[in-house]
Parts: sequence; C-alpha cells; structure tokens
Amino acid sequence: MRTLADTDPKRFIADFFMSFHEELLESDEDPALIFDRYHAPDIVQVADGHRMDRDKLIAHTRPIRKTRPTNRTEVHEAIASGDRIAARYTLHVQRRGKYLAIEVCFFGRFAADGRMREAHMLTRTVPAADPDRAAAASDGKGASA
Repeated sequence: MRTLADTDPKRFIADFFMSFHEELLESDEDPALIFDRYHAPDIVQVADGHRMDRDKLIAHTRPIRKTRPTNRTEVHEAIASGDRIAARYTLHVQRRGKYLAIEVCFFGRFAADGRMREAHMLTRTVPAADPDRAAAASDGKGASA
C-alpha cells in the first residue's frame, strides 16, 4: 500500500478507496481481514454526523459484497499535511442498474503505513446520469434527454 508521504494526495485518496473496494469485491477473504489492511484498529469514521467504529464499518462492508456495485472516485482536489489529508471528490456508483453520484468533503488522518486512522465526511447526493448514455451523447451518437 502506498503511503501518504510518498504519493500525490489526489492519487493517494483515489487509490486508497478504489483498491479497498476492488479487493473487497474480488476476494472471498474475510472482509475483516481486508478491512484491517486498509484501516488502523482504532479507526473512527464520522459521515454526516453518524459515528462508526471498526465493527460497524466492517458490518457496512457485508452488503457491498452482496450487491457488488461498481464505483469510480473522481478526486477534484486534495491537499495533505503530515498525516492529514483533505479532499473533495465525487463517488460514482452503479448498483442494480441504478446510477448514483455522491459529492464528498473528506478530512482524514492516516498512519505511517498508509492505513486510515480517522475520517470525517460530509456528503450529498447529486444527479447522476447513466455513464453509457452520457458517453454516447458526447460522441454525438446518443439521444438527447
């Protein structure tokens, strides 16, 4: 795993979320073991005022394995100082034929080995288009909405 100290902050945060998601979905390994490779034992995440510790976050991974969503993290900006990173990104998700886009303002701390120690996130859902339709429309081949 890359560390924050040796990686561009935008690349670090995108790679962190994408590699965790991919490993979670591509492996039959116990989700707790995968989770622990990416998160420190004392992890605390607060998303929109909801506090989750390690056990709650691991429980949150189990439905993801069942629904098997695809996602892409589009990092708009990120800055780092020491073990801290602030980033603004959009999480694009496709699950069961539905598309979802979530804007995230992220403030986190990472251990020296690259594992997340703390995360505070403010999120909001924004309109999301079917990416295939959007790509076709930009090529001039798709129907206009």
